[in-house]
Amino acid sequence: MKIPTRSILRILRTYHIANDNTPVRAIRMRETVDYESYIQTSFVFEKRKFALLFGSNVDEENVDELWAQKPPTATLLKNPLDETNYTMPFQGKYVVLLEIPTTKQRLDVYLATTFDSSISRSLWQKYIAAGYIQVNGTIVTSTKADISDTDDIVVTIPETSQEHTDLPIIYEDEDVVVIDKPIGMLTHAKGGISQEETIADALRHKMTFGSEGDRPGIVHRLDRDTSGVLIAARNQEAAVFLQKQFANRHAKKTYIAVIEGIPKITEAKIDLPIGRNPAKPSTFRVDAKGKSAQTIYKVLATNGAHSLVELKPHTGRTHQLRVHMAHIGTPIVGDRVYGAPGQRLMLHAYKLTIPLPSGEEKTFIAKLPGSFLEEFDGITL
Repeated sequence: MKIPTRSILRILRTYHIANDNTPVRAIRMRETVDYESYIQTSFVFEKRKFALLFGSNVDEENVDELWAQKPPTATLLKNPLDETNYTMPFQGKYVVLLEIPTTKQRLDVYLATTFDSSISRSLWQKYIAAGYIQVNGTIVTSTKADISDTDDIVVTIPETSQEHTDLPIIYEDEDVVVIDKPIGMLTHAKGGISQEETIADALRHKMTFGSEGDRPGIVHRLDRDTSGVLIAARNQEAAVFLQKQFANRHAKKTYIAVIEGIPKITEAKIDLPIGRNPAKPSTFRVDAKGKSAQTIYKVLATNGAHSLVELKPHTGRTHQLRVHMAHIGTPIVGDRVYGAPGQRLMLHAYKLTIPLPSGEEKTFIAKLPGSFLEEFDGITL
């Protein structure tokens, strides 16, 4: 037994809810369950939500029996042809029409709790901001937008490629993976949805947790244009453990850089606080009101114009090495933000010594790119 949408429209006209000019397409979001002796169908009309029962044994007395999931706030609408009861004859059978109150909630809450609860609310917020969600045919980018259960929600999330960049693996066990990060790749997306592959994306297939997030396994980061050693966690327990090692400064990092000129002192400790630059908030500067930052540097070789240096950060402030070296008058070669642009940023995360979840402490080395030594005769690392 079926009830066409045109028949539903005729019923609405009889109830004076629709008029003669109302098109069939005005009935949306129709859901129908066809039982042996009756039909239960729900639909939306002009932002109002309705449900009807249609069959030979339907009347207002047995609505609760036939429709076990009937919302307690649903309202039976009186038969406009006979207001003494709620059951209306139609096409040799009977109809009961109910109106169901609509509910409103924030778009991100609805998507996370009703549409697909397997995706976190924070990721839904990023999808909304990226313009992947339409409400009633209009793209909505505000996570705080109120929607009702009568709104037509369309989600269009671009398919992510199952292919991934094969990164150079330095070490791998059941808890961690250590890579030699190439230049030009972000470690992870910067808050929103990244349209480019990140290190986190390329390692996602190795992770057993955080699959819906934008940075599974990432416990520290290297700038886009910095190459070298980067460690990631493969499970939640390892992630917590490694984060503690970095937070407690048990992870020892060594970088190699090529800098402009020669420092006045060939080996020293730079102890200067770093803060965000208010004139250009995406950059940083030495600032007395900033956060404590210490870097030990040592000149390994020089040709006058450039020097090869070893850098050991004792803290992990954003852009710390770049800001410190620029502040003492020897910016890193190729640093387009704090120095002058070049073919690449000549900064390489050479070595990382860190305790592992297994109980061992290991040292990982990412081979120095050949371009770092081209200017310096007789130097090997």
